[in-house]
Amino acid sequence: VCNFVNIDRYEGETSEGQIHGEGVASFHGGHEYKGIFSKGLMEGSGTFTQANGVKYEGDFVCNLPTGQGTFTWLDGSTYTGEISRGIRHGMGTYKCPRTGMSYSGQWDHGKRHGKGKVYYDEDQTSWYDGDWVVNKREGWGERGYPSGNTYTGEWKNNLRHGEGTMNWTKLGQQYVGSWKDGVQHGLGTHTWFLRRIDGSQYVQSNQYRGEFFEGQRHGKGIFYYAGGAIYTGEWRNNKKHGQGKLTARSGRVFECEFDDDLILASLSEDRAPPPLGKEIPDLNEHSKYISQFYNDSKILGSDMAFNIQLLLNKIPQRDRETERMQVESVVMSQHVELRLIFGFYSRLGRSSPPDNIFLLSHLQFWRLLKDCNVHRHGVTLTQIDPLIREEKTFSPFTFMPLHEFLMGLVTVAYYIYREDLVSEKHLLASCFSKLMTNDVLPNARNVKGLLFSQPDVTEEALKYLNKCWEIFQYFCRIYSTHSDETCMTCRHLLWMFKDLRLFDQRLTTTTLLQLLIAENCLSDNWPSRVELEIVFLEFFEVLLDCAEFKFQQVSDEPEETVDQIATDSQITENSPEAEEATVRVIKIPEKEQSYWWKSRLHYTAQFFTHCFFPAVEHHILVTREMEKLAE
Repeated sequence: VCNFVNIDRYEGETSEGQIHGEGVASFHGGHEYKGIFSKGLMEGSGTFTQANGVKYEGDFVCNLPTGQGTFTWLDGSTYTGEISRGIRHGMGTYKCPRTGMSYSGQWDHGKRHGKGKVYYDEDQTSWYDGDWVVNKREGWGERGYPSGNTYTGEWKNNLRHGEGTMNWTKLGQQYVGSWKDGVQHGLGTHTWFLRRIDGSQYVQSNQYRGEFFEGQRHGKGIFYYAGGAIYTGEWRNNKKHGQGKLTARSGRVFECEFDDDLILASLSEDRAPPPLGKEIPDLNEHSKYISQFYNDSKILGSDMAFNIQLLLNKIPQRDRETERMQVESVVMSQHVELRLIFGFYSRLGRSSPPDNIFLLSHLQFWRLLKDCNVHRHGVTLTQIDPLIREEKTFSPFTFMPLHEFLMGLVTVAYYIYREDLVSEKHLLASCFSKLMTNDVLPNARNVKGLLFSQPDVTEEALKYLNKCWEIFQYFCRIYSTHSDETCMTCRHLLWMFKDLRLFDQRLTTTTLLQLLIAENCLSDNWPSRVELEIVFLEFFEVLLDCAEFKFQQVSDEPEETVDQIATDSQITENSPEAEEATVRVIKIPEKEQSYWWKSRLHYTAQFFTHCFFPAVEHHILVTREMEKLAE
């Protein structure tokens, strides 16, 4: 209580012998308060200046700064935001003009705690945006460095720790994987993006996928050289060390033993390894050197020669070389169109770089397969993926060079047409020709799906793509019975929506399931549609569909016609997987297209920023708290 004993001098209003109303009080020690009093207490708005010059201006409750206010310190630094009992608590912003440092976000008892963004310098080139625990970066966050490098992922005790992605912009490198105490540790993928080599039209890259130990390639791993050769084997201190095998782009393999990157001996009788002679420390030069290794295709150029050895192993050995040459001849006959398709899909969702060079991501490759109706042949994208790549888990943003793209198409063609053409003399060539004639040429470049079909929507949707990939992986780990796989089924997606409380009268379980069924064109003979596995592209495009159902209001809709999609006969009113609902396919007149796409941009932003992301963050927070209580 501010009574006359504590105050040296008071000027202002009083009531019944107490300080009450507006006034100015000077306290012992040189402190001063100017503002509202209530029954002898500082209560309401006011300014308190300490004898040392520190000032608080804002709300008071029972003599204590509580509510909204601003602290100003002697060095000019300020805090503006929520206050509780004289301590920064809640949402607020701290700025220090001397260092240029600023923080905006959540506080807990005077500490940065919760969600917040900090700039460490005046130019705002060094920053962190994410989770905080007692003044330390901990949880999930994104870090930008003055060099232009960025890291997005998990943190612990101010260090990169957990799963995360680091991009070295100037060096042209990227690491995606596990971290421990600030360095790469565990399983991960490191990519070196190279400039064009050997006159290639496309940017190429070296890539290592495997084990890391204290920041170095160490353990078992696979190195993909830009030229198409592959090393699979053991590593020690960033060097090939121990037993391994080199696979040429043509598919030829020999096993050998390494010691600090030097080949000691060949362990196979197939063919002697190329005489490396000495360690090649420069990775770019090493890539050029390895790219020449066993490129014995007599038909395809260096950027097109692909490895289909796994397919050739299914062919009688006496016919393998003929089969390889025949399928290469068919690919070569279509090479102009194939390059155009590769270039077209690699540009989806991207602005033009200065040299007009693009890389095809797996996400874009999925879109091509969907556009070409490959999934209508009774095979899903999740079934196709293991056929064209070795690793079980990978990023949809991983790039595919041209030769890997061609290998993927040849492989897909074989698996969807092999039974129809089993009597053909040259099976691989016949399958690829049929894929091109029936599926690729008539449909490629006719982009479907919400993500890439409209540039305006694409630009908005891509803002949320990376975070949705992180969420996809998170729920895959939660729901999958195999911890080392990232696999999501329609059932898992239904569980996720239920756990996040996203269902309502407009967006129901049946609506969601019907969207998935329509997207994948499933027939009635599928044993259980809810067990259908989906890839990240399908997951994200379903989210874009759900944005419309979640936020579109009838009064805001343009004039439209509606076709009803009948509810599947296997889904009944009593089914635990479903609710009573209908899915609407909306046909929009051309005059309403502009209005429609503007509305879709709004629905998309609303869904992700105000619904989906907050729901996920809340779910993660509750899950962590429950795990702490269970310990």
